[in-house]
Amino acid sequence: KGETYTDTKRRDDVRGANIASARSVADAVRTSLGPRGMDKMISSGDQEVIITNDGATILSRMSLLQPA
Repeated sequence: KGETYTDTKRRDDVRGANIASARSVADAVRTSLGPRGMDKMISSGDQEVIITNDGATILSRMSLLQPA
């Protein structure tokens, strides 16, 4: 029958990049969760400093380049 060659290298590379970026975001938020969650200090470019343990605040203040 008709055998086709499919190049999955790019698709696998994109999937790996998405997984790596999701893991790094999860690592940034993971330690702030739960009853023994730690506070995070977030500093912005204009010298604004925020100390929080709220995951939503941490995610909203992160500058992410990866669309996933």
